[in-house]
Amino acid sequence: MGIMIIAEAGVNHNGSLELAKQMVVKAQEAGADYVKFQTFQPEKLVSRHAAKAEYQKAETGSEESQLEMLKKLALTQEEFVELKTYCEEIGIGFLSTPFDLESIDFLERMEPDFWKIPSGEVTNMPYLIKLAQTHRPIVMSTGMCTTEDIKDALNILKMYGAGEITLLHCNTQYPTPMEDVNLYAMETMRESFALPVGYSDHTIGIEVPIAAAALGAVVLEKHFTLDQTMEGPDHAASLEPEQLKAMIQAVRNIEQALGCKEKQITASESANRAVARKSIVAECAICAGEVFSEKNLTVKRPGSGISPMRWFDLIGKTATRDYEADECISPDEIEKA
Repeated sequence: MGIMIIAEAGVNHNGSLELAKQMVVKAQEAGADYVKFQTFQPEKLVSRHAAKAEYQKAETGSEESQLEMLKKLALTQEEFVELKTYCEEIGIGFLSTPFDLESIDFLERMEPDFWKIPSGEVTNMPYLIKLAQTHRPIVMSTGMCTTEDIKDALNILKMYGAGEITLLHCNTQYPTPMEDVNLYAMETMRESFALPVGYSDHTIGIEVPIAAAALGAVVLEKHFTLDQTMEGPDHAASLEPEQLKAMIQAVRNIEQALGCKEKQITASESANRAVARKSIVAECAICAGEVFSEKNLTVKRPGSGISPMRWFDLIGKTATRDYEADECISPDEIEKA
């Protein structure tokens, strides 16, 4: 498989199974490999004293607590089982990020292809240990992380038996300002940790994930919603279905365009060589027995005759036949004794 694209539904279903199923359909139609949700028990995730993030306050107000907000956004375990079955029926991979230890146990029974660790859990040792002990592959976002944070998390994951690990560069601000994206950090992470890298995006628009694809991301994650104007914390910083589809098509185009590292003539351009390149031609009429010189030769299209790179192989030779002006000089003139 090429670049793995995860359409992050997150909590943009607003706690509605029906909306979640509609998002599954839109993610599949857009061409995503996986649609990802978030599994949590609100009381296990945040204390009743936890404040909302500023972006959450901006989108949902500051009257309710983070706990009260999350209670409105949670799906039940039964609904997640139904969602996974629905994903299988329409042909898209199902994922959900666990946010507490009991949710890890629940999702493990659903046998996920891999775990997606969110940035906020990178420093949660009990969480990391429990995921690692399942021995499944892991994709880990690294928003808000220093190099030391990542190193510490990797040590724990490896110590407790995690499968293959992929790191996602990420900035945990919704939306992320362009000046804070720092895509080159993705390359630094690849070099520093000798692991596959990708990118989890929270910017407005589609251009940054496309750039990440060009820089060698093997996994891309992007939030999407059915409608950016819906009430909820993440809708405004998410793509609508048509935007998601456009992003994925652009990434697939970039994936093809990257090609191999060898510089070679492609099948599509080979036919244009004779049209676009030039040959050595007669500048004026040349008679048999006349010596080829810079006065009676020039270079013009088409490129079907002697390459101008052999200019000095021809200069000084004697013409074996007559040539009209603009006529390509025969390659035989160089090859003759």
